[in-house]
Amino acid sequence: MKIEQIYTGCLAQGAYYIESEGEAAVIDPLREVQPYIEKAERRNAKIKYVFETHFHADFVSGHKDLAAKTGAKIVYGPTGMKMGFDAIIAEDGQEFTLGKAKIKVIHTPGHTMESVCYLLTNEEGKEEAIFTGDTLFIGDVGRPDLAQKVVEDLTQEKLAAHLFDSLRNKIMPLPDDLTVYPAHGAGSACGKNMSKETTDTLGNQKKTNYALQDMTKEEFIKEVITGLTPPPAYFPQNVMMNIQGYDSIDEVLERGVRPLTPTEFEVAANETGALILDTRDAQDFAKGFIPNSVNIGIDGSFAVWVGAMIPDLKQEILVVADEGREEEVITRLARVGYDYSIGYLKGGFDAWKASGHEIDQIKSISVDELAKIKEENPDINILDVRKNSEFLSEHVIDAENAPLDYINDSMLKVNKDKTYYVHCAGGYRSMIFNSILRARGYDNLIDIAGGFKAIKESEKFKVSDYVCPTTLL
Repeated sequence: MKIEQIYTGCLAQGAYYIESEGEAAVIDPLREVQPYIEKAERRNAKIKYVFETHFHADFVSGHKDLAAKTGAKIVYGPTGMKMGFDAIIAEDGQEFTLGKAKIKVIHTPGHTMESVCYLLTNEEGKEEAIFTGDTLFIGDVGRPDLAQKVVEDLTQEKLAAHLFDSLRNKIMPLPDDLTVYPAHGAGSACGKNMSKETTDTLGNQKKTNYALQDMTKEEFIKEVITGLTPPPAYFPQNVMMNIQGYDSIDEVLERGVRPLTPTEFEVAANETGALILDTRDAQDFAKGFIPNSVNIGIDGSFAVWVGAMIPDLKQEILVVADEGREEEVITRLARVGYDYSIGYLKGGFDAWKASGHEIDQIKSISVDELAKIKEENPDINILDVRKNSEFLSEHVIDAENAPLDYINDSMLKVNKDKTYYVHCAGGYRSMIFNSILRARGYDNLIDIAGGFKAIKESEKFKVSDYVCPTTLL
Protein backbone atom coordinates (compact mmCIF):
# COMPACT_ATOMS: atom_id res chain seq x y z
CA MET A 1 0.00 0.00 0.00
CA LYS A 2 1.23 3.49 -0.83
CA ILE A 3 0.27 6.88 0.66
CA GLU A 4 2.03 9.94 -0.73
CA GLN A 5 1.55 13.58 0.21
CA ILE A 6 2.16 15.84 -2.78
CA TYR A 7 2.79 19.24 -1.24
CA THR A 8 2.84 22.48 -3.25
CA GLY A 9 4.59 25.21 -1.31
CA CYS A 10 3.35 28.28 -3.17
CA LEU A 11 -0.24 27.32 -2.32
CA ALA A 12 0.63 25.61 0.98
CA GLN A 13 -1.56 22.79 -0.37
CA GLY A 14 -1.42 19.04 0.11
CA ALA A 15 -2.84 16.61 -2.43
CA TYR A 16 -2.68 12.87 -1.80
CA TYR A 17 -2.03 9.76 -3.86
CA ILE A 18 -3.23 6.45 -2.36
CA GLU A 19 -2.71 3.07 -3.99
CA SER A 20 -3.60 -0.54 -3.18
CA GLU A 21 -3.42 -3.61 -5.40
CA GLY A 22 -3.13 -1.60 -8.60
CA GLU A 23 -6.00 0.77 -7.82
CA ALA A 24 -5.29 4.40 -7.00
CA ALA A 25 -7.14 7.43 -5.68
CA VAL A 26 -6.17 11.10 -5.63
CA ILE A 27 -7.47 13.46 -2.98
CA ASP A 28 -7.78 17.19 -3.74
CA PRO A 29 -5.65 17.25 -6.93
CA LEU A 30 -4.14 20.39 -8.36
CA ARG A 31 -5.27 21.76 -11.73
CA GLU A 32 -2.42 20.20 -13.72
CA VAL A 33 -3.21 16.50 -13.54
CA GLN A 34 -0.56 14.90 -15.75
CA PRO A 35 1.84 14.23 -12.84
CA TYR A 36 -0.81 12.09 -11.10
CA ILE A 37 -1.51 10.19 -14.31
CA GLU A 38 2.18 9.55 -14.92
CA LYS A 39 2.70 8.42 -11.32
CA ALA A 40 -0.07 5.84 -11.67
CA GLU A 41 1.25 4.68 -15.06
CA ARG A 42 4.77 4.20 -13.67
CA ARG A 43 3.30 1.96 -10.97
CA ASN A 44 0.98 0.10 -13.36
CA ALA A 45 -1.99 1.39 -11.39
CA LYS A 46 -5.35 2.74 -12.52
CA ILE A 47 -6.82 5.87 -10.92
CA LYS A 48 -10.25 4.75 -9.75
CA TYR A 49 -11.43 7.72 -7.67
CA VAL A 50 -10.87 11.45 -7.30
CA PHE A 51 -11.93 12.36 -3.77
CA GLU A 52 -12.72 16.01 -2.99
CA THR A 53 -12.86 17.15 0.63
CA HIS A 54 -14.99 20.22 -0.26
CA PHE A 55 -15.50 22.91 -2.89
CA HIS A 56 -12.11 24.60 -2.64
CA ALA A 57 -11.87 28.38 -2.52
CA ASP A 58 -8.12 28.97 -2.68
CA PHE A 59 -7.37 26.94 -5.80
CA VAL A 60 -9.07 25.31 -8.76
CA SER A 61 -9.01 21.55 -8.32
CA GLY A 62 -8.07 19.16 -11.12
CA HIS A 63 -10.96 16.80 -10.44
CA LYS A 64 -12.77 17.46 -13.72
CA ASP A 65 -9.73 17.00 -15.98
CA LEU A 66 -8.41 14.01 -14.03
CA ALA A 67 -11.72 12.21 -14.30
CA ALA A 68 -12.01 12.99 -18.01
CA LYS A 69 -8.51 11.68 -18.75
CA THR A 70 -8.61 8.53 -16.61
CA GLY A 71 -12.24 7.52 -16.28
CA ALA A 72 -12.01 7.94 -12.51
CA LYS A 73 -15.15 8.75 -10.53
CA ILE A 74 -15.32 12.12 -8.74
CA VAL A 75 -16.56 11.84 -5.15
CA TYR A 76 -17.94 14.66 -2.99
CA GLY A 77 -19.58 14.57 0.39
CA PRO A 78 -23.26 15.33 1.02
CA THR A 79 -24.35 18.41 -0.94
CA GLY A 80 -27.37 19.74 -2.77
CA MET A 81 -25.25 21.82 -5.14
CA LYS A 82 -25.90 21.24 -8.84
CA MET A 83 -22.54 20.56 -10.46
CA GLY A 84 -21.43 20.99 -14.04
CA PHE A 85 -19.98 17.46 -14.27
CA ASP A 86 -20.79 13.91 -13.18
CA ALA A 87 -19.95 13.09 -9.56
CA ILE A 88 -20.84 10.64 -6.83
CA ILE A 89 -22.52 12.49 -3.96
CA ALA A 90 -21.56 10.26 -1.07
CA GLU A 91 -23.51 9.74 2.12
CA ASP A 92 -22.02 10.13 5.57
CA GLY A 93 -20.37 6.81 6.44
CA GLN A 94 -20.29 5.50 2.88
CA GLU A 95 -17.26 3.34 2.10
CA PHE A 96 -15.28 3.00 -1.12
CA THR A 97 -13.05 0.03 -1.88
CA LEU A 98 -9.56 0.68 -3.21
CA GLY A 99 -7.75 -2.59 -3.84
CA LYS A 100 -7.66 -4.21 -0.39
CA ALA A 101 -8.07 -0.87 1.38
CA LYS A 102 -11.22 1.05 2.27
CA ILE A 103 -11.92 4.78 2.34
CA LYS A 104 -14.81 5.97 4.49
CA VAL A 105 -16.60 9.29 4.10
CA ILE A 106 -17.01 11.26 7.33
CA HIS A 107 -19.24 14.30 6.88
CA THR A 108 -17.71 17.20 8.85
CA PRO A 109 -19.58 20.44 8.06
CA GLY A 110 -18.11 23.65 9.42
CA HIS A 111 -15.47 25.02 7.11
CA THR A 112 -18.10 24.49 4.43
CA MET A 113 -21.36 22.56 4.64
CA GLU A 114 -20.23 19.79 2.28
CA SER A 115 -16.82 19.34 3.94
CA VAL A 116 -15.80 15.75 4.55
CA CYS A 117 -12.83 13.86 5.90
CA TYR A 118 -11.74 10.52 4.46
CA LEU A 119 -10.81 7.72 6.87
CA LEU A 120 -8.41 5.16 5.38
CA THR A 121 -8.47 1.55 6.55
CA ASN A 122 -5.35 -0.21 5.31
CA GLU A 123 -4.98 -3.62 3.70
CA GLU A 124 -4.67 -5.31 7.10
CA GLY A 125 -8.00 -3.86 8.23
CA LYS A 126 -6.50 -1.22 10.55
CA GLU A 127 -7.62 2.41 10.53
CA GLU A 128 -4.38 4.11 9.48
CA ALA A 129 -4.94 7.70 8.34
CA ILE A 130 -7.48 10.47 8.04
CA PHE A 131 -7.44 13.04 5.25
CA THR A 132 -9.00 16.06 6.91
CA GLY A 133 -9.24 18.62 4.10
CA ASP A 134 -9.88 22.04 5.61
CA THR A 135 -11.71 20.67 8.65
CA LEU A 136 -8.61 20.01 10.75
CA PHE A 137 -5.14 21.39 10.12
CA ILE A 138 -1.98 20.82 12.12
CA GLY A 139 -2.38 23.29 14.98
CA ASP A 140 -5.52 24.89 13.58
CA VAL A 141 -8.94 24.34 12.00
CA GLY A 142 -10.55 25.66 8.85
CA ARG A 143 -11.91 29.18 8.99
CA PRO A 144 -15.72 29.17 9.11
CA ASP A 145 -16.40 32.34 7.16
CA LEU A 146 -15.87 31.30 3.54
CA ALA A 147 -19.05 29.41 2.66
CA GLN A 148 -21.14 32.42 3.71
CA LYS A 149 -19.79 34.15 0.60
CA VAL A 150 -21.51 31.49 -1.52
CA VAL A 151 -24.61 30.59 0.52
CA GLU A 152 -26.42 33.68 1.81
CA ASP A 153 -28.23 32.27 4.85
CA LEU A 154 -25.02 30.93 6.40
CA THR A 155 -23.08 33.00 8.91
CA GLN A 156 -19.64 32.41 10.32
CA GLU A 157 -21.22 31.76 13.70
CA LYS A 158 -23.48 29.03 12.28
CA LEU A 159 -20.57 27.44 10.46
CA ALA A 160 -18.36 27.60 13.55
CA ALA A 161 -21.09 25.83 15.54
CA HIS A 162 -21.21 23.06 12.92
CA LEU A 163 -17.41 22.82 13.04
CA PHE A 164 -17.47 22.41 16.83
CA ASP A 165 -19.91 19.50 16.52
CA SER A 166 -17.96 17.90 13.67
CA LEU A 167 -14.69 17.97 15.57
CA ARG A 168 -16.15 16.72 18.84
CA ASN A 169 -18.53 14.12 17.47
CA LYS A 170 -16.79 12.86 14.34
CA ILE A 171 -13.03 13.45 14.63
CA MET A 172 -11.99 13.39 18.28
CA PRO A 173 -13.50 9.94 19.03
CA LEU A 174 -11.20 8.39 16.40
CA PRO A 175 -7.99 6.51 17.44
CA ASP A 176 -5.04 8.60 18.62
CA ASP A 177 -2.57 6.77 16.37
CA LEU A 178 -4.25 7.89 13.15
CA THR A 179 -2.01 10.01 10.92
CA VAL A 180 -3.65 13.34 10.11
CA TYR A 181 -3.15 14.52 6.52
CA PRO A 182 -4.62 18.03 6.07
CA ALA A 183 -5.21 19.96 2.86
CA HIS A 184 -3.04 22.93 3.87
CA GLY A 185 -0.10 24.08 5.95
CA ALA A 186 1.40 27.40 7.07
CA GLY A 187 0.91 30.17 4.53
CA SER A 188 -2.61 29.26 3.47
CA ALA A 189 -5.40 31.79 3.98
CA CYS A 190 -7.80 28.94 4.84
CA GLY A 191 -6.75 29.02 8.51
CA LYS A 192 -5.51 31.62 11.00
CA ASN A 193 -2.26 30.24 12.33
CA MET A 194 -1.54 26.71 11.16
CA SER A 195 1.71 24.86 11.73
CA LYS A 196 4.57 24.51 9.28
CA GLU A 197 4.30 20.76 9.87
CA THR A 198 2.14 19.02 7.27
CA THR A 199 1.31 15.79 9.15
CA ASP A 200 0.84 14.67 12.75
CA THR A 201 -0.92 12.05 14.83
CA LEU A 202 -4.48 12.72 15.85
CA GLY A 203 -3.49 12.04 19.45
CA ASN A 204 -0.93 14.82 19.43
CA GLN A 205 -3.42 17.20 17.86
CA LYS A 206 -5.87 16.43 20.65
CA LYS A 207 -3.18 17.55 23.09
CA THR A 208 -1.80 20.59 21.25
CA ASN A 209 -4.37 22.01 18.85
CA TYR A 210 -6.18 24.92 20.53
CA ALA A 211 -9.46 24.07 18.80
CA LEU A 212 -9.55 20.55 20.26
CA GLN A 213 -9.18 21.61 23.89
CA ASP A 214 -11.94 21.49 26.49
CA MET A 215 -14.29 24.43 25.94
CA THR A 216 -17.96 25.18 25.44
CA LYS A 217 -19.45 25.64 21.98
CA GLU A 218 -19.81 29.37 22.67
CA GLU A 219 -16.14 29.62 23.68
CA PHE A 220 -15.13 27.70 20.56
CA ILE A 221 -17.14 29.97 18.26
CA LYS A 222 -15.57 33.07 19.77
CA GLU A 223 -12.07 31.58 19.59
CA VAL A 224 -12.37 30.45 15.96
CA ILE A 225 -13.84 33.65 14.51
CA THR A 226 -11.64 36.08 16.47
CA GLY A 227 -8.91 37.57 14.30
CA LEU A 228 -10.39 36.61 10.94
CA THR A 229 -9.82 39.12 8.18
CA PRO A 230 -11.71 39.30 4.86
CA PRO A 231 -10.64 36.45 2.57
CA PRO A 232 -9.05 37.14 -0.84
CA ALA A 233 -11.57 38.34 -3.41
CA TYR A 234 -10.91 35.43 -5.77
CA PHE A 235 -12.05 32.78 -3.27
CA PRO A 236 -15.79 32.80 -4.17
CA GLN A 237 -14.92 32.73 -7.88
CA ASN A 238 -12.74 29.65 -7.40
CA VAL A 239 -15.56 27.94 -5.51
CA MET A 240 -17.91 28.46 -8.45
CA MET A 241 -15.33 27.12 -10.93
CA ASN A 242 -14.95 24.01 -8.78
CA ILE A 243 -18.73 23.55 -8.73
CA GLN A 244 -19.59 24.46 -12.30
CA GLY A 245 -16.48 23.25 -14.15
CA TYR A 246 -13.85 24.98 -16.25
CA ASP A 247 -11.81 24.84 -19.45
CA SER A 248 -9.36 21.96 -19.72
CA ILE A 249 -5.85 22.85 -18.59
CA ASP A 250 -4.73 21.81 -22.07
CA GLU A 251 -6.87 24.58 -23.60
CA VAL A 252 -5.55 27.10 -21.09
CA LEU A 253 -1.95 26.24 -21.94
CA GLU A 254 -2.60 26.33 -25.68
CA ARG A 255 -4.08 29.82 -25.30
CA GLY A 256 -1.37 31.16 -23.00
CA VAL A 257 1.88 29.54 -24.15
CA ARG A 258 2.07 31.72 -27.24
CA PRO A 259 5.38 33.52 -27.91
CA LEU A 260 5.10 37.18 -28.92
CA THR A 261 7.84 39.40 -30.27
CA PRO A 262 8.26 42.75 -28.47
CA THR A 263 6.24 44.47 -31.20
CA GLU A 264 3.49 41.84 -31.09
CA PHE A 265 3.51 42.03 -27.30
CA GLU A 266 3.07 45.82 -27.38
CA VAL A 267 0.23 45.58 -29.91
CA ALA A 268 -1.53 42.94 -27.79
CA ALA A 269 -1.20 45.11 -24.69
CA ASN A 270 -2.62 48.15 -26.45
CA GLU A 271 -5.46 46.38 -28.24
CA THR A 272 -6.73 44.10 -25.48
CA GLY A 273 -6.24 46.01 -22.25
CA ALA A 274 -4.42 42.97 -20.88
CA LEU A 275 -2.51 43.23 -17.62
CA ILE A 276 1.25 42.89 -18.09
CA LEU A 277 2.42 40.53 -15.34
CA ASP A 278 6.19 40.46 -14.80
CA THR A 279 7.17 37.38 -12.82
CA ARG A 280 10.91 37.99 -12.47
CA ASP A 281 12.80 38.50 -9.21
CA ALA A 282 11.89 41.75 -7.47
CA GLN A 283 15.35 43.30 -7.75
CA ASP A 284 15.69 42.35 -11.41
CA PHE A 285 12.31 43.98 -12.02
CA ALA A 286 13.38 47.17 -10.20
CA LYS A 287 16.33 47.63 -12.57
CA GLY A 288 14.09 47.72 -15.63
CA PHE A 289 10.58 46.75 -16.68
CA ILE A 290 7.86 47.44 -19.23
CA PRO A 291 5.95 50.59 -18.17
CA ASN A 292 2.72 49.88 -16.26
CA SER A 293 3.58 46.22 -15.67
CA VAL A 294 3.01 44.60 -12.27
CA ASN A 295 5.64 42.49 -10.56
CA ILE A 296 4.61 39.30 -8.75
CA GLY A 297 7.63 37.00 -8.62
CA ILE A 298 7.21 33.37 -9.57
CA ASP A 299 9.60 32.32 -6.79
CA GLY A 300 7.40 33.53 -3.93
CA SER A 301 3.80 32.95 -2.89
CA PHE A 302 2.90 33.63 -6.49
CA ALA A 303 -0.59 32.18 -6.86
CA VAL A 304 -1.77 33.60 -3.55
CA TRP A 305 -0.70 37.15 -4.39
CA VAL A 306 -2.00 36.97 -7.95
CA GLY A 307 -5.36 36.03 -6.45
CA ALA A 308 -5.22 38.87 -3.96
CA MET A 309 -4.11 41.54 -6.43
CA ILE A 310 -6.13 40.70 -9.57
CA PRO A 311 -9.86 40.74 -8.74
CA ASP A 312 -11.20 39.46 -12.08
CA LEU A 313 -10.44 35.84 -13.00
CA LYS A 314 -11.28 36.68 -16.62
CA GLN A 315 -8.67 39.43 -16.79
CA GLU A 316 -6.50 38.88 -19.87
CA ILE A 317 -2.85 38.59 -18.91
CA LEU A 318 0.37 39.04 -20.87
CA VAL A 319 3.33 37.33 -19.21
CA VAL A 320 6.93 38.46 -18.81
CA ALA A 321 9.02 35.62 -17.42
CA ASP A 322 12.56 34.31 -17.23
CA GLU A 323 13.24 32.30 -20.36
CA GLY A 324 12.11 28.70 -20.02
CA ARG A 325 9.59 29.38 -17.24
CA GLU A 326 6.68 30.68 -19.32
CA GLU A 327 4.60 27.48 -19.17
CA GLU A 328 5.23 27.19 -15.44
CA VAL A 329 3.85 30.71 -14.93
CA ILE A 330 0.74 30.06 -17.02
CA THR A 331 0.12 26.75 -15.24
CA ARG A 332 0.42 28.36 -11.82
CA LEU A 333 -1.96 31.13 -12.86
CA ALA A 334 -4.48 28.46 -13.87
CA ARG A 335 -4.17 26.81 -10.45
CA VAL A 336 -6.08 29.73 -8.98
CA GLY A 337 -8.45 30.23 -11.91
CA TYR A 338 -6.66 32.78 -14.08
CA ASP A 339 -7.24 31.05 -17.40
CA TYR A 340 -6.90 33.99 -19.78
CA SER A 341 -3.19 34.35 -20.36
CA ILE A 342 -2.95 35.35 -24.01
CA GLY A 343 0.78 35.13 -24.64
CA TYR A 344 4.26 35.78 -23.30
CA LEU A 345 7.18 38.00 -24.27
CA LYS A 346 9.54 35.88 -26.37
CA GLY A 347 13.10 36.36 -25.15
CA GLY A 348 11.89 37.95 -21.94
CA PHE A 349 12.61 41.50 -20.80
CA ASP A 350 16.07 41.43 -22.44
CA ALA A 351 14.37 41.17 -25.83
CA TRP A 352 12.12 44.12 -25.00
CA LYS A 353 15.11 46.23 -23.93
CA ALA A 354 17.20 45.23 -26.96
CA SER A 355 14.37 46.21 -29.30
CA GLY A 356 14.57 49.81 -28.11
CA HIS A 357 11.13 49.93 -26.50
CA GLU A 358 10.51 52.24 -23.56
CA ILE A 359 11.43 50.94 -20.10
CA ASP A 360 10.76 52.09 -16.54
CA GLN A 361 12.61 51.57 -13.23
CA ILE A 362 11.92 51.62 -9.48
CA LYS A 363 14.64 52.86 -7.19
CA SER A 364 15.75 50.28 -4.64
CA ILE A 365 18.17 51.10 -1.82
CA SER A 366 20.01 49.11 0.82
CA VAL A 367 19.32 49.37 4.54
CA ASP A 368 22.66 51.16 4.98
CA GLU A 369 21.58 53.80 2.47
CA LEU A 370 18.26 54.15 4.25
CA ALA A 371 20.06 54.63 7.58
CA LYS A 372 22.13 57.50 6.13
CA ILE A 373 19.00 59.14 4.70
CA LYS A 374 17.19 58.85 8.03
CA GLU A 375 20.20 60.26 9.88
CA GLU A 376 20.02 63.36 7.72
CA ASN A 377 16.23 63.55 7.84
CA PRO A 378 14.66 61.76 10.85
CA ASP A 379 11.13 62.47 9.61
CA ILE A 380 11.23 60.35 6.46
CA ASN A 381 8.11 58.33 5.60
CA ILE A 382 8.61 54.58 6.05
CA LEU A 383 5.78 52.43 4.74
CA ASP A 384 5.46 48.86 6.01
CA VAL A 385 3.29 46.79 3.64
CA ARG A 386 3.27 43.56 5.66
CA LYS A 387 0.05 42.19 7.11
CA ASN A 388 -1.33 44.02 10.10
CA SER A 389 -0.63 40.99 12.30
CA GLU A 390 3.06 41.13 11.32
CA PHE A 391 3.21 44.87 11.92
CA LEU A 392 1.63 44.59 15.35
CA SER A 393 4.07 41.85 16.23
CA GLU A 394 7.15 43.97 15.47
CA HIS A 395 7.86 47.07 13.40
CA VAL A 396 10.12 50.05 12.86
CA ILE A 397 9.20 52.85 15.25
CA ASP A 398 7.26 55.62 13.42
CA ALA A 399 6.66 53.43 10.35
CA GLU A 400 3.11 53.39 8.95
CA ASN A 401 1.35 50.14 8.14
CA ALA A 402 -0.21 49.96 4.67
CA PRO A 403 -0.90 46.24 4.10
CA LEU A 404 -0.50 44.93 0.57
CA ASP A 405 -3.52 42.68 1.22
CA TYR A 406 -5.78 45.73 1.12
CA ILE A 407 -3.91 47.79 -1.42
CA ASN A 408 -6.89 49.91 -2.50
CA ASP A 409 -7.33 51.12 1.08
CA SER A 410 -3.60 51.31 1.73
CA MET A 411 -2.89 53.55 -1.26
CA LEU A 412 -5.16 56.18 0.30
CA LYS A 413 -2.44 56.64 2.90
CA VAL A 414 0.06 57.61 0.21
CA ASN A 415 0.47 61.23 -0.88
CA LYS A 416 1.70 61.38 -4.48
CA ASP A 417 3.75 64.47 -3.68
CA LYS A 418 5.74 62.85 -0.86
CA THR A 419 8.56 60.32 -0.92
CA TYR A 420 8.02 56.97 0.82
CA TYR A 421 10.49 54.24 1.67
CA VAL A 422 8.64 50.95 1.32
CA HIS A 423 9.42 47.57 2.86
CA CYS A 424 7.81 44.21 3.61
CA ALA A 425 9.42 41.22 5.35
CA GLY A 426 12.06 40.40 2.75
CA GLY A 427 11.46 42.42 -0.43
CA TYR A 428 8.90 40.33 -2.33
CA ARG A 429 5.66 42.07 -1.36
CA SER A 430 7.08 45.59 -1.33
CA MET A 431 7.90 45.31 -5.04
CA ILE A 432 4.35 44.13 -5.76
CA PHE A 433 3.08 47.19 -3.88
CA ASN A 434 5.50 49.57 -5.55
CA SER A 435 4.82 48.25 -9.05
CA ILE A 436 1.04 48.51 -8.70
CA LEU A 437 1.20 52.05 -7.36
CA ARG A 438 3.78 52.99 -10.00
CA ALA A 439 1.31 51.86 -12.67
CA ARG A 440 -1.27 54.12 -11.02
CA GLY A 441 0.92 57.20 -11.17
CA TYR A 442 2.74 57.10 -7.82
CA ASP A 443 6.32 57.94 -8.75
CA ASN A 444 7.89 58.67 -5.36
CA LEU A 445 8.12 55.21 -3.84
CA ILE A 446 11.57 53.82 -3.04
CA ASP A 447 12.01 50.13 -2.26
CA ILE A 448 14.08 48.92 0.69
CA ALA A 449 15.98 45.82 -0.42
CA GLY A 450 15.89 42.98 2.09
CA GLY A 451 12.85 44.33 3.91
CA PHE A 452 12.25 44.24 7.65
CA LYS A 453 14.62 41.30 8.12
CA ALA A 454 17.53 43.38 6.84
CA ILE A 455 16.37 46.44 8.77
CA LYS A 456 16.28 44.56 12.07
CA GLU A 457 19.58 42.77 11.49
CA SER A 458 21.32 46.10 10.78
CA GLU A 459 20.51 47.33 14.32
CA LYS A 460 20.41 50.86 12.89
CA PHE A 461 16.71 51.45 13.52
CA LYS A 462 14.51 51.50 16.61
CA VAL A 463 12.16 48.53 16.51
CA SER A 464 9.12 47.88 18.70
CA ASP A 465 9.23 45.10 21.29
CA TYR A 466 8.27 41.72 19.86
CA VAL A 467 4.74 40.48 20.54
CA CYS A 468 3.80 36.94 19.53
CA PRO A 469 1.02 37.20 16.91
CA THR A 470 -2.28 35.47 17.63
CA THR A 471 -3.11 35.19 13.93
CA LEU A 472 -1.12 35.12 10.71
CA LEU A 473 -3.97 36.50 8.61
